[in-house]
This record gives sequence, C-alpha cells and structure tokens, in this order.
Amino acid sequence: MARPTNDFLAGVIEGFYGQPWTHAERLELLEWMERWKLNTYFYAPKDNLKHRALWRETYVVAEAESLRELIKACGQRHVRFIYALSPGLDIRYAQLEEMAHLQKRFQQLLDLGCENFSLLFDDIPDRIDADDLTQFGSLASAQCHVANTTFRWLREKCPDARFLFCPTPYCGRMAKNKLGGENYLAIVGRELLPEIDVFWTGPEIISREISVEHIRELQTLLRRKPVIWDNLHANDYDARRFFCGPYAGRPTELRAEVNGLLINPNCEFVLNYVPLRTFAQFLHEDGFFDARKSYLAAMEEWLPQFATVGAPIALDDLIFFGDCYYLPYADGPEAGAFYERAKNLLATNPLEWGERAADFLQRSGRLKEFCQSVAQLKQRKLFYALSRRVWELREELDLLERYVVMKMENKNQIVPCQSDFHLPETYRGGFVSRLELLLVQQFDGTFVPQETFPTTSPR
Repeated sequence: MARPTNDFLAGVIEGFYGQPWTHAERLELLEWMERWKLNTYFYAPKDNLKHRALWRETYVVAEAESLRELIKACGQRHVRFIYALSPGLDIRYAQLEEMAHLQKRFQQLLDLGCENFSLLFDDIPDRIDADDLTQFGSLASAQCHVANTTFRWLREKCPDARFLFCPTPYCGRMAKNKLGGENYLAIVGRELLPEIDVFWTGPEIISREISVEHIRELQTLLRRKPVIWDNLHANDYDARRFFCGPYAGRPTELRAEVNGLLINPNCEFVLNYVPLRTFAQFLHEDGFFDARKSYLAAMEEWLPQFATVGAPIALDDLIFFGDCYYLPYADGPEAGAFYERAKNLLATNPLEWGERAADFLQRSGRLKEFCQSVAQLKQRKLFYALSRRVWELREELDLLERYVVMKMENKNQIVPCQSDFHLPETYRGGFVSRLELLLVQQFDGTFVPQETFPTTSPR
C-alpha cells in the first residue's frame, strides 16, 4: 500500500471564502500537523484582499513580517509552506506588466523565505480578453503561458521550487460542461510544463466519493498525476452547517494515483480537529481505513475541549451531536436514526405511537441538554463557533417536542399546533427565507416554482 513520502503533498489548505484564520490559529494548526505527520500547509485565504482582488499589490511591513514568522514556523516543524496567488479575476495574460506584478509579489515571498508557489485560476469569469484570445487562442493556453513563464523564472531563483496550478474547470462536472472552453484540460495537459502539479477536486466541487477510476481517466488528459484539493469538509458555501465527520469516500488506493492530498476544511479553525485528525489517519493507514472507527477515536480526543463550568459533557452526547453535523451528503448514524424516528412518528396516527413518542422525547431532550451545555464551554472560541448552529438545532427540537406533546395531550383531535416561542417572521423569517421558498428543489436536483405544488386551501 502506497504511503506518503516527502514528495507527496499531505496537508491542509487554507483556501476557503470567509474570514481567514488568525496567526495564532495557524501556529496551532502547525502543531497538529507536526504531531500527525502532515507535511504541507497551503496558504490561499480567498477573502484576503491581496490573494485575489489586490493581487498586484505587495505586502506592507507588518503583513510581510507575519508571513515571515509563519514560513519560519513551518520550516521548524518540517512542514512545506506553499504560497498561492489568484490573479484570474482581471489579469491580462498577454501584457508584460502583469508578469512583472506576479514576479514582484513572488520575489517578496522569496525574500521572506518561501520556496514553493501556486497560481490559482479557479472561480473566475469564463471569458478572455479579445487581445489575449488573439495571441493565445484559448483561455487554457493563456493560463499555461503565465504559469510556465512564472515557473521558469522561479526555478532560476529556487531550483527545487514546487509549483502548482489550479485550472478553471477543477472538477468533473465543470469539465463536462466545458467551463473554460473546448478541450481545456487537454490543452493544459499538452502545454503546461510537466513539472507543474495540477489541482483537482474530484467529480464535484464537494465530492461524495473520489474513485481510482475517475483519477486514472483524468491522468490521461492531464498527462500527470493530479493533486487533490479536497473540499469534503469545506463549509463556506453554507454558513448554517459545519462538518465534523471523518474523512471518507476515498479509498486508500487513491494515494498511489495522485501527487498529493490536501484538505480545505471548515472556515472556523476550532471546528477542524476531527476532520484533520481522521484525514491524517487515512493518509498513514496501511490497510483498510475504517472511517467511523477513526471518527469515534478522534471525537474521544476532542472531548477535553468541551470542558464546561458545569456538569461534564459525556462522550456519547458529543458523538450524537457530531453526527448531526457529519458530512455534506450524510448524517452520522445516530443523527440519521433520530431523524427517521421523528419522521416516522409524525407520519403515524398519535393513537398508535405508544412508547415511540416517549423514546423520541427522551432522545430529543438529550440533544437539547447538550446544546444547553455548550453555552457553558470554558473554551469560548469553540462556543462562539458553535453557538448559532446550536441555537438553530435547539429551536427545531423544541418545536418538534411541542408538537408531539400537543398531539399526545389532545388524543389525535384536530387541534392546530402553535408555539409562543416560534412566531411568524421571527422564526424561520427574513428576506432570504422567503426567497428560498420561491423555488423548490426536487429529488433529482431540478427546481420548480413553489406554485407548482398544490396549496392547502382552494384558490
């Protein structure tokens, strides 16, 4: 079984949209990485203005010193620091002045001790200036020209520099839809220098699974092994959620088919212990990787961070809560079972509930108690990261409990359920909530107007 070598990029991407991690959080990350034998930290905070919007500007003294300290800290922990820049929003590929801006920024990083770099052309407009199109013929060729020129310039200054490239279509669905133009990936495979690594997220931006077969097909197009930019635990696309489930949906055989596996996790650093811990275990596992077993062990390690000023939180309750925020495409087993119990209960005549109602109320109460305990966490940064999600979960549990109790007390009489704590507009209210109701997503992923569905009263 292939395991990571020093050339294999194994580590963490700070590449999400949202508030970047603090310097202290990055240093704590490096401690985790050293302990868990991860060798790469990829610096690409999307909403740092100088990463994308102001990519032509160099760093001021204070910013540069912070990066110098971070690069030094990486070196002390045997972690490869890779600096990324995203010029694709407005770069003019054919202009020499633009290359000068790139080189000036990268020279500043070289002077700070950085030796590894990346150019990212993801999440940009799918178009190219007319003059650039005339000179290069395609967006892919223009980007390859910039990447190749920059790479050659870097190698003259740092012969061992590692260089990575993120294409505009960086997942299977984007490539299928011809984002970036006809034959984009084939052009990249043909024109991008073979020493340059190429990022890929899998079949989707957030991939449920990444198979060996999928990657081997990609290798044919790119003429090299890709580096996986894994968004499995990324939550920047949905602020209501976070993901603390295990690294899953990737076979260990995948390691032999790629030049690296880098994980781009939750925006909130403090919520990433379990994702990164299980990811590291996956990378170093000799045989079959049991994702659930790894998750349970990591949750036990994470439990001390949930010390409160009151009664201690039980591991079983933390696992139940974690299962509610597991992975993008799946709840954890306990949360999944709880949901099915609630769904089946509400679909049944209350006269037939029997002990099932009491069982639901007991499990719901247990989860609500956990939510209440979170408010007493000693580690306030962890509480602040969880507080809005916990509040929302507690509100929904409270409403379900009120409904079940009302039905039990009224012996299935047709009595409307109303709660003084869940009032119109303040509960599930607001402009965005109303917008969400205009289009209803069906099971096949398509959307239809809400009016397509029958209303509860005649028109």
